[in-house]
Amino acid sequence: MNTYLFIYYLIQFCGHSWIFTNMIIRFLSFGKDSLADTFYSIGLVMRLCQSLSILELLHILVGIEENRFLPRFLQITERIIILFVVITSQEEVQGKYVVCILFFLWNLLDVVRYTYCMLSVSGTYYGALTWLNYTLWIPVYPLSILAKAFAIYESLPYFESFGTYSIKLPFPVALSIYFPYILKLYLAMLFVGMYFITTYLCSERKAHLGASYIKEKRS
Repeated sequence: MNTYLFIYYLIQFCGHSWIFTNMIIRFLSFGKDSLADTFYSIGLVMRLCQSLSILELLHILVGIEENRFLPRFLQITERIIILFVVITSQEEVQGKYVVCILFFLWNLLDVVRYTYCMLSVSGTYYGALTWLNYTLWIPVYPLSILAKAFAIYESLPYFESFGTYSIKLPFPVALSIYFPYILKLYLAMLFVGMYFITTYLCSERKAHLGASYIKEKRS
């Protein structure tokens, strides 16, 4: 199973590294003009990587990956909803600067995370990388939540205008589902989930950066 996990982490590392490097090179080459077409340049690879991450829930359920299911489930579903429901479904949102910012933050975290996971499963330990993996989220994760919230806010006028995902069931049910209301509710839930995930990440950081844990790894 370690071989399988190593290959999985390697694939994710390569995908996110490609996205991250592509974004930086495009920005250095084209400046602000590169921000507007970020989704068109890397959106396909981003969707593939995020779809592949669903396997991590299966890894936890079958016991080959040590992680708590609910926090990881929330992290993955947050990204899936924002990427596929909010951004992919609205072409007008895809060109917003917030998409570039969000992708940058996601990939910054994932390049570090998958590097750490890939080396850990092979039995390689670097104190600096461990510290970075369990510390980088402190500034980046809250910023990504704000970026997600702003992406939802930017998408609301388009969902209202086009009626995407809003449905009206026929008689005798006579029930209407107005999707912008669901998005607004999800926007509030996003910050509730942030508190839960932040609490979990803090406990993970304390567990992995504790003096006894580091001493045990080094020995």
